[in-house]
Amino acid sequence: MTVEALHAALRDVEDPEYPISIVDMGLVRGVELHGTRAHIKLTYTSMGCPCQDLIKADVRERLLRVDGVEEVEIEEVFEEWRREHISRRGVKALRELGVG
Repeated sequence: MTVEALHAALRDVEDPEYPISIVDMGLVRGVELHGTRAHIKLTYTSMGCPCQDLIKADVRERLLRVDGVEEVEIEEVFEEWRREHISRRGVKALRELGVG
């Protein structure tokens, strides 16, 4: 179990509004590993994002399937999110969906 494995697992968690990973959307702001506890820092596209609970539940569920992870701690960080935080892969996927 490594930080890289956790980060890779988070690529399986999609934004509820678009079929793009939260990693590619730029919502993951930090991934740490403390023994068997995964600590994830998340932000959202807006302060009032109606999908916050859904995203957190999906993150927790996915990371608990990683061998060795027994606990998931999610820290919400309300750092400004901008379009520039979307990865190249994410921008490409959005364009394929007709967004952007």
